[in-house]
Amino acid sequence: MKKEFSICGLTLKNYGKIQDYVKILDTETKIPVTIINGKNEGKTVLITAGIHGGEYPCIRTAIELARDINPEIVNGQIIIIHPVNMQAFKDKSAGIVPEDGKNINRVFPGDKNGTISDKIAYVLTHEFQDKADFYFDMHGGDLHEELHPYVYYPGICEDEICNRSKEIAKIFNVDYMVKSNATSGAYNSAAIRGIPSILIERGGCGICRREEVEKYKKDMIIALRGLGVLEGDVLRSEQSPIEITNVKYIDSLKNGCLEMFVKAGERIVQGQKLYEVIDLFGNVIDTYYAEFEGVVLYNTVSLAINKGESIIAYGELNL
Repeated sequence: MKKEFSICGLTLKNYGKIQDYVKILDTETKIPVTIINGKNEGKTVLITAGIHGGEYPCIRTAIELARDINPEIVNGQIIIIHPVNMQAFKDKSAGIVPEDGKNINRVFPGDKNGTISDKIAYVLTHEFQDKADFYFDMHGGDLHEELHPYVYYPGICEDEICNRSKEIAKIFNVDYMVKSNATSGAYNSAAIRGIPSILIERGGCGICRREEVEKYKKDMIIALRGLGVLEGDVLRSEQSPIEITNVKYIDSLKNGCLEMFVKAGERIVQGQKLYEVIDLFGNVIDTYYAEFEGVVLYNTVSLAINKGESIIAYGELNL
């Protein structure tokens, strides 16, 4: 008989599926969770979507995966949270948790005595990530961000964890995979603690196109098959993603109006003008030129820009 599986008070005594809300510690916040206890033994995989509530394609993808995956063809367990940041999703809010103004991805591994963002990160870390053998964190461009699909794998962790993460990243049908040198964020935090993890980026600008969702679902299913958690053939793309190890993340130095001269996915050359910021009288107050040849991963598309806000990320290609 299949062994019992339990997490955060949700229990499956045999193989099957349970869908319910999990309360975040002593708060009133509840997040939707699906647990799929497979017919056969195997690994435990955690999937989160909507750490940022305005990244819609990943959230819709997670909802549909949670609904459609049949426990009969699962080896092990699949845990899906869809979405993590409930209030931001309801409020159509970008980047932060509205209740405390924090970005969940900047407070991992969390604090059970902190504000709501800290508590969400704490629960994700200790109740979910710590039970996982592999972790997928699904993202996309936010409400004001245009993005070209790519994946991140962790670089600041044990070599074995980095390599296992990278091998799964290679399965995804995207053009680029980025080696992260950050220690912040849900997936990097998990990797540092010994859990192979990747972050997937697809979609943006507050649009949830069926085409993006279907591509996201296809990639996730193939990745789950690659881990042996889901039965079926692993249909790898004909070409592995191009690896990027050097990325520039540029924040605005000024308050004003933004004009982009490039778009996500565009190849750029060193010295190319990427954007200008003008004041409300039309005067140019900041200009930025590319520091190396590469590709635009994502960029802000809103007119208004504030000092310290993200404008663009571009990566140097290792060809």
